[in-house]
Amino acid sequence: MVTKAKNDSRPMTEEADFLQIKSVDHVHFYAGNAKHAMYYWWKAFGFKPVAYSGLETGNREFASYVLESGQARLVVSAAYSPSSPLASHHMVHGDGVKVIALEVDDVEKAWQATTSRGGKSAWAPREEKDDYGIYRTSAIYTYGETLHVFVDRADYKGTFAPTYKSLNYETESTGLAAIDHIVGNVQLGKMNHWVNFYHQVMGFRQLMHFDDKDISTEYSALMSKVMQNGKWPRQVPDQRARRGQTQESDRRVP
Repeated sequence: MVTKAKNDSRPMTEEADFLQIKSVDHVHFYAGNAKHAMYYWWKAFGFKPVAYSGLETGNREFASYVLESGQARLVVSAAYSPSSPLASHHMVHGDGVKVIALEVDDVEKAWQATTSRGGKSAWAPREEKDDYGIYRTSAIYTYGETLHVFVDRADYKGTFAPTYKSLNYETESTGLAAIDHIVGNVQLGKMNHWVNFYHQVMGFRQLMHFDDKDISTEYSALMSKVMQNGKWPRQVPDQRARRGQTQESDRRVP
């Protein structure tokens, strides 16, 4: 497979100052078995389990583990009840990312800025409290059923969030330091829609693009554009190829 980047000389003129993202706060996976998923990231990739939420902590909806490696933080959760929204999502999609959470200074301003520009609200700014302080979030929908959750931890001193208790598992690090970028595989024909979404709704700039001449195999190809407020590519199968690499990689092997 050949990959060559092309710098995109077409400027996007709108300034991105309205949404100041400090970091990727966490990436939240929905799984069929949270403990098994935690064990995989712990033993295979050297992520340290640092927090747990479940029946023992007053969370009757799902079991959840938080894992960290360097500045990268993952959350893996599985539903207790087959009738829960988490279970319904997992039934349709299998194990995968549901939430890309972004740290901001003010979840109210982030929610107002994005929803006023066309973002669809998942929930308005809200607060969760416990003995460690106030954990503030708001959220919008993005491609597929994925959410962007805005997080403000300034007044929260707990391990992760309310209902989560600390864990201390001995871990052998593999040296993973941070989340470099996140790739979203979007619907065929919707590349420009989501490029415009990240530009207009979230203030991202287009950094570069790839097409089927740059990323291809004998059987498949894809087109990709890199948007940056942080470096996050969006990907979609190229219509000119016999099969998109997104579709190719999604095949199930019995």
